[in-house]
Amino acid sequence: MSGTSSTSGTSSTSSPAVGASPAVSVHAADATEEATRLRTPRRHTPGRPRRSVPLTVLTGLVLLYTVVPLVWLVISATKTQEGLADSSGLWFGDDFALWDNISQTFAYNDGIFFRWLLNTLLYVVVGAGGATFLAILGGYALAKFDFPGKRAVFAVIIGAVAVPGTALAVPTFLMFSKMGLTDSPWAVIIPSLVSPFGLYLMWVFATEAIPVELLEAARIDGAGEARTFFRVALPLLAPGIVTVLLFTTVATWNNYFLPLIMLKDPDWYPLTLGLSAWNSQAETIGGDVIFNLVITGSLLTIVPLIAAFLLLQKYWQSGLAAGSVKE
Repeated sequence: MSGTSSTSGTSSTSSPAVGASPAVSVHAADATEEATRLRTPRRHTPGRPRRSVPLTVLTGLVLLYTVVPLVWLVISATKTQEGLADSSGLWFGDDFALWDNISQTFAYNDGIFFRWLLNTLLYVVVGAGGATFLAILGGYALAKFDFPGKRAVFAVIIGAVAVPGTALAVPTFLMFSKMGLTDSPWAVIIPSLVSPFGLYLMWVFATEAIPVELLEAARIDGAGEARTFFRVALPLLAPGIVTVLLFTTVATWNNYFLPLIMLKDPDWYPLTLGLSAWNSQAETIGGDVIFNLVITGSLLTIVPLIAAFLLLQKYWQSGLAAGSVKE
């Protein structure tokens, strides 16, 4: 009897434990999985970029290096000549003189600043625009046509990209002096028409952006080479064109050394050379000290470039990314 009762008691006691074992097993498995997940280091996934503290700090320093001079320029343009010396460089003065500085900048020396602005626009439209157009034609031809000496042309372009423009300024001046073109706008425009980097960029872009099959289909339909280029290829090159145009525009707009050695007449100065001449007046005997106008003129000079980059940013970024993805 005792053996039977003991057995039945044991079975009755153990039956609930057996019935509850699946839930206990599930909880135990969940706990084990959670512990394993906590011990396993988080791996980088393509959808979640890896965070880097040194890279974040470096990016912050670059941002400060870029933004602080611009902030100083904007704040200083609101000050008078006396306010520049009496107030902190990174804070506003007692008087807000931005509009007065702008009007004085355009009125000083019989409005020569406006003439320099028109000269710069002339150099950009003709020089940078012409350089972009030549880069489009050359890049398309190098990308889609085979001819003898193509490798030599590629080597020349790469070599020209590696040579800085300042190294060619003196030989260019001597050549233009022999032809009698110095001290004229052509001395600035003609050298600006050559852009080796723009040509190389359009070459690479046209190679990836224009399918050969599309050109062959247009030729089969009876389109000539000129019509094929302007109606088929040119629309596909729009992002690369904007990118090259931005680079050539910035290079021509900020060009200083070439006009410095080519031009003597202030009426043909670009903005960079004209503002430098205003800044140098303080070092001459009896010269006007107009640092407030120089700063305001510098602010007015960079506004068109900032506007161009903001308006054409999406085309610029897509043009730089061309060819970066291999299909």
